Parts: sequence; C-alpha cells; structure tokens
Amino acid sequence: MKTIGTPYEVKGLTLKNRIVMAPMCQYSVEKEDGIPNDWHFVHYVSRAVGGTGLIIMEMTSVTPEGRITNQDLGLWDDSQIPAYQRIVSEVHKNGAKIGIQIAHAGRKAEDAVQPVGPSNIAGEALPEETKNGSLKQSRALTIDEIQEIIKQFQAATRRAVDAGFDTIELHGAHGYLLHQFMSPSINNRTDEYGQDLSKFGVEVIRSVKSVMPEDIPLIMRISAIEYIDGGYKLDHSIQIAEQFKEAGVDIFHVSTGGEGIPGSLKPGNFPGYQVPFARAFKEKLKMPVIGVGMLNNPQVAESALSNNDADLVAVARGMLNDPYWSLHAIKEITGKVTPPFQYGRSIR
Repeated sequence: MKTIGTPYEVKGLTLKNRIVMAPMCQYSVEKEDGIPNDWHFVHYVSRAVGGTGLIIMEMTSVTPEGRITNQDLGLWDDSQIPAYQRIVSEVHKNGAKIGIQIAHAGRKAEDAVQPVGPSNIAGEALPEETKNGSLKQSRALTIDEIQEIIKQFQAATRRAVDAGFDTIELHGAHGYLLHQFMSPSINNRTDEYGQDLSKFGVEVIRSVKSVMPEDIPLIMRISAIEYIDGGYKLDHSIQIAEQFKEAGVDIFHVSTGGEGIPGSLKPGNFPGYQVPFARAFKEKLKMPVIGVGMLNNPQVAESALSNNDADLVAVARGMLNDPYWSLHAIKEITGKVTPPFQYGRSIR
C-alpha cells in the first residue's frame, strides 16, 4: 500500500494526506508590524490549492523583540488576528489544514537592539544564514523576564486558536530560544533554568496547552543533535523530549542543528539525511513524528512513510520550487490524484 496520499488522524486533526509544508520564513512583512500581507496569503493558499495536507506557517514571534528580523510575522497583539483568519479560512476552503509555528528567536534576533537568551554566550551563524552576516552579543534573561516570555507564548497561542488554526507548533530547534535553553553549550545558568535544561520548555508547553482546546494537537520542532563541537547528541534530545511529551507535546517534528557553525560533525547533504533521527524519536517515545530534510524526491518521502520511519513528511524547498508539489508527488507515487477541478485538464 502506498502511504503518501492516505489520510492521517491525531487527536482532533484529520489530514487528507501525509504531506506537510514545513515552515519557512518569508521575510516579507514590509510594514514591520508582524501582520501577514498579500504575499503570505498567496504563498500559503497556493500550497493548499496544490494539495498539501498540512501547512505550517512560518516562525511567528511572541514579541517584537523576539523576531529574527523586523520583516517576520508576529502574534503579540489581538489586532494581528484578522489577517491570519483570512489565510486560515481560504486554506480551509481549499481542503487543507493549517498550523502556525510559535517562537522567540532569543540570541538569534538579528534586529533586536540587544538579543536575549538563557546566557550571555554570543551566538554564531554562517554569514549566509543571517541578514547582516553576524549576530549581536546577547544578554542573559532574568527570572522575571523568563516568566514574562512564557506568558507571551501563552498569549500568542491563544490568538492562534482564536484565528482558527488547526494545530500549533512550538519552535524548539535551530538555535532559537527554546533550543537555547535545552542546550548545555548555550545555557550556562546556575539557577533552576540551568540546572534543569528542560524546565523552560516544559513551562512553555504547559502554558500554551492551558489555552488550547483538548482536540488540537501540539507539535514541537526539535533539533535531535547539534553540530557545533561539543554539541549535544541524540540521547540528550530524547531525554529532554521525554519531559516535553509528559508536559503535553503530541507530535515531534524532528530536525537537527542550527545552533551555530558546525564543527567536525557536518550536516548531511543527501536526501533523507534526517529521517533516522525521526525514526529514533518514534521508536523511543512511542508517539507520532514528522520527518524532514531533503525529502523533495517523492520516492524518498514515500520510503520514509512506508518504512514507518515517520508518520508525516515535511517538505520545504521542494514547495518553494513547486506550489503543486503535493499533487505531483501523490500522482507519481500512486498513479492517480484528484486536483481542483479547475486544473483537472492538466493534473490528473
């Protein structure tokens, strides 16, 4: 049985197929007000037209200072909700489900006057990964500030629920704030948020779950390993993930790295290179996982599903290249597809 085009259910979320559009920042909020505009509307709705089962909107900050850049999305004010509702409504009309990735960039907030993080350890990134080629020196958050950020995650999640999103994803990967707190190489605090590297994440999870309806699943994107010299390995991330599962995470979206410049260990550069990490999470935690990482080839994506390495597959650059990737992939794998009737003359 071919898997990619089959439905999938988790809690109250029912997807028509196993394909996820991975969140990808568009850096296109020209007014710098955090509100999605017509670019975002067309970008996401076109992937719904293109047959995607679940669309996850790009990293959306809980506070203006927590954006990667000032051109990023935000959900820190109720006035931002209607623009998201417009996108959600049209995505639903085209048969897809949609989630949103809630986050704080921490020390990777490039346009913040002074970024913040668990510690004052300076962030590093490859020049091509940043707008200005480098990151500013961060300062360590106080306990009161940590508690305020947890409340900001909760408030942003409440707004996402009000906007009608079908699922929420917390960004705990790629060197952003949640990842920073769980990383021994980045978090050198001596208080409770340093002694227990899962504490901040657990408190964020519990906080957002308190404003989410029971039938909406909570996804968490997590970096299974780090690539910096001395970075954590798989056993560390799984141990942390066990705490996150207990706190309320329903699905893990398993990625790797992003915390800094790779050392002797380099990221893979071949199709499906992160899939073994998704499988490890699935086997150890006995819960659904999303596999991601160079799954642009439909045959590779299908193999991750049919081999039971992952329950869902997330495609990023492939969908930037082709808004109709999902329709084309399902057709390639199964030999048949049901496109919107307007496109039936060419995609069938």
